[in-house]
Amino acid sequence: MSVILRLITILCLALTTTVPATAAGKDGTEANPASEAPLVIFNRTVVVFRSDFLGITPHPRAARAKATIEDALARGGEHNVALRDNPEGQLVMMGDTLAFVVTAGDVDPLRQETPEQVAAQAAHNLEQVIAETNEVRNLKAMLKGAAWAAAATATLVLLLWVLRKVHTRFSNFLTMIAERKVAALKIGGTQVLEGQHLIPLLRRVLTLINWTLIAMLVYEWLSFVLSSFPYTRPWGERLNDYFVGVAIKIGGSVIAAIPGLGIAIIIFLLARFTVKILGRFLERLSHGRSAPAWLGRDTLPTTRQLFNIGIWLFAVAMAYPYLPGAETDAFKGLSVLLGLMVSLGASSVVGQAASGLILTYTRTLQLGEYVRVGDNEGTVTRLGTFTTTIRTGLGEELTIPNSLITGSVTKNYSRAVQGKGFIVDTTVTIGYDTPWRQVEAMLIEAANRTPGILKTPSPRVFQTALSDFYPEYRLVAQAIPSEPRPRAEVMTMLHANIQDIFNEYNVQIMSPHYLGDPDHAKVVKPSDWHLAPAAKQKDAP
Repeated sequence: MSVILRLITILCLALTTTVPATAAGKDGTEANPASEAPLVIFNRTVVVFRSDFLGITPHPRAARAKATIEDALARGGEHNVALRDNPEGQLVMMGDTLAFVVTAGDVDPLRQETPEQVAAQAAHNLEQVIAETNEVRNLKAMLKGAAWAAAATATLVLLLWVLRKVHTRFSNFLTMIAERKVAALKIGGTQVLEGQHLIPLLRRVLTLINWTLIAMLVYEWLSFVLSSFPYTRPWGERLNDYFVGVAIKIGGSVIAAIPGLGIAIIIFLLARFTVKILGRFLERLSHGRSAPAWLGRDTLPTTRQLFNIGIWLFAVAMAYPYLPGAETDAFKGLSVLLGLMVSLGASSVVGQAASGLILTYTRTLQLGEYVRVGDNEGTVTRLGTFTTTIRTGLGEELTIPNSLITGSVTKNYSRAVQGKGFIVDTTVTIGYDTPWRQVEAMLIEAANRTPGILKTPSPRVFQTALSDFYPEYRLVAQAIPSEPRPRAEVMTMLHANIQDIFNEYNVQIMSPHYLGDPDHAKVVKPSDWHLAPAAKQKDAP
């Protein structure tokens, strides 16, 4: 009830401080408010005097007319209001008593009324004053007004209670729906909104709507209660007229906007229908035998998003002229501002998105593959429109811009494997005095000792270079992903096994480089070509 009292206080202060509007002169300038004198009786303005009459200024005219009318009302009896023509103006009579005279100078030039029309309105207002005076003296009428006011108050309390219950339940229901929908609202794999930010904002909006409804109910209640009593009825009528005027203005704007808004809604509904139909068509096409090369299960989500974005952008462009306020300067200014923001910040965004599309449709990377991009390597965990995420063997998660991936050499360790898995490779340099067959046998044995490296297909050794001081050997093998451990740990164990085996057979790894050779040439005798653990092949020379 404290809220209601506060609202009532504010409205009463607004009513009591209202100043009558000033009239403009015939030359377009505002008239002096001091030259106007309203005749107010029982808080109701009967007429406004704006000119002198028989040398009497407007204010004394209003005072004399008020005294005459109040004296006649105090005497009681029937007071039939009538108008009489006179060369000086229109005479407003209360029975046989002259209440006041309406002259040509009392006409508001802005309304373009005649003295007869002003006098007729003044007579009508005076009749209302007489009726309200009689109502004040009627106990039955006052009790009836009090009963209506009490009933309105009880109705207001009931409506406020119902509104509170509806607000609480609707807020909880809408919050629950928003929490479910927000999680699914993503663009390019990126979460558009976060629940911890959206839910409080949604609650504030609902609270604002609730308080707006409360204010409207209190406003209407106050208008009705004030209209129930003769003395305050003009205030209630003023409140009601203002509310009705605002409602008519808003209603007219809404009615005028309905045709265009209806067309815009139809366009959006057609866009939604097209999105659903096209989505089903693309899904069936991707699973068919005659599916195009660019449309597969991995590219289907991205393709569907691209088509959806294109359809909705087209729908917005078509519906824009029909939206309410589209032709206003404010709407046009907002459109220019949004266009400027997009043009300034879209270059890098468009480049990243284009790179993401290139990666998607060229299938350079796929989820679960082990790749190396520049100096970073790891397993691909997410392919986004703007960025790609990989997880290293050390557990680090790296987010790489798609433009960086398309602009650099990407090594894929998972494409050349048989079945699931990835490639492990390492390079060692061994002196020329060590038989190459022995080196290959030792590297293959090191690979076979390493858990996670497959024996089928078998590891292979390639001589990649014959450098100044040593040949370069590259060991290539296939490993199982995450069985028993990631690639970084597999590589660590492989390097450890290579060192152990080379130490077992007294073979020196020529890394780092050394600066000089011994006095004797480092050559391998044919009898030493198949030193353990190398085995001579049957067709060997």
